[in-house]
Amino acid sequence: MSKFLVRRIIFLIITLFIVSIIVFAISEIAPGNIAINTLGNTITPEQEASFNAQNGLDQPPVERYLRWMIGSDWQAARLIGRPVERVYDPDNQRLSWWIVGEDGARYQNSTPDGETMYRLVRQPDGTTKEEVMGGDVWKPNEDGLMVYWGIDPGGRAAMWVRGDDLMEWTLTKATWTSIAGAPRSYLPLQKGLLRGDPGVSFQSRRPVAETLIVRVKNTAFLAGLAFVIVMPISLVLGLIAGLNEGKFIDRVLSISSLIFTATPEFTSGVFLILIFSTWLGWFPGAVVATTDTAIFEDPKMLVLPVMTLTLVELGYVLRITRASMVEVMRTNYIRTAVLKGLPRFRIVFKHALRNALMAPITVIILHVNWLVGGIVIVEAIFGFPGLGRYVMEAALFKDVFAVEAAAMLLVLIAVGTQMAADFIYTFINPRIRYA
Repeated sequence: MSKFLVRRIIFLIITLFIVSIIVFAISEIAPGNIAINTLGNTITPEQEASFNAQNGLDQPPVERYLRWMIGSDWQAARLIGRPVERVYDPDNQRLSWWIVGEDGARYQNSTPDGETMYRLVRQPDGTTKEEVMGGDVWKPNEDGLMVYWGIDPGGRAAMWVRGDDLMEWTLTKATWTSIAGAPRSYLPLQKGLLRGDPGVSFQSRRPVAETLIVRVKNTAFLAGLAFVIVMPISLVLGLIAGLNEGKFIDRVLSISSLIFTATPEFTSGVFLILIFSTWLGWFPGAVVATTDTAIFEDPKMLVLPVMTLTLVELGYVLRITRASMVEVMRTNYIRTAVLKGLPRFRIVFKHALRNALMAPITVIILHVNWLVGGIVIVEAIFGFPGLGRYVMEAALFKDVFAVEAAAMLLVLIAVGTQMAADFIYTFINPRIRYA
């Protein structure tokens, strides 16, 4: 078992690595312009170029992939010559990067005239105090230019060249603003996916990890609620149908399950909204989440989404359970037990049930991934603020960091559930062993 566990963990790591490359490549070649999606289609070519440079979008794909995976703070610290630190600002709910000085002060840099370098020292209340940096801070690089590496007020590692009169375009709440003394090159800062920092969302301008966690919690709650409701019901109904093969109740359950399975989520969801929301007015037809805890404060908003998920899963698991039970009840050892005169109750629950659950358990475990990842349709119909809707909105916006982080999470869930299924088999059927 230990060898099997090690092999599966190695397989998990290799799978995640390959998928990360594929996801990154697809995000790169997908149509769309991040600058235009973020800032609007009225921006000028100069403003677009400035935006791409500030966010590292003009850098080679390999360099951006490595920064996404392993971060860039270590590289920035080496270029600057001082440690860099990420600080959370509660006022605007954003993270910002700062240089840690020898005196322990955290500061950023600016040079309006391209000659004098200033320190923007962070104060306890979150404001900054401007100070002139003493001494000659400009150092020659390999090209013979006098440069200075620091962190600009936008929280990006940047290289200024002495004497440059470049302009940086920055979008404020009011309008576009051009700032003198722009760096010649930028290095966006992040810790990297391997250290839990997939980047900052271009759409919300907040850390992806922060916004993604909230959506994952919502989807996990919705999927978990549907899972807890549908699985016991579908297993019991499937066993009833399998034990009554060919009888009236079997026909009713089989036909009903076939109808539920054949009806896609967007159709059953619309029907449920029409019946229970429009006609009867019992439940809300959409999930209106004004706060992160809105869905927990008003459980009625979850009724129709859970019913939609339940109908599809109910029919599928019911049919698998029925077929498995019918097959087990026809085996020789069950016939032998019947001929010996054992009570039917004992035959079913002691001899048949355990083997009959092998196929349904397989389907249930593998459908955990579908329930989390394929829930996008249900979330889109009802406006549910979950992971599926998050992926859809990020993909339409081409919010690459959000799409890449969500995709990696879904792959991790998929591979993890398969590994869990392999271990559950050993408890259901002792004959299964992994070398």
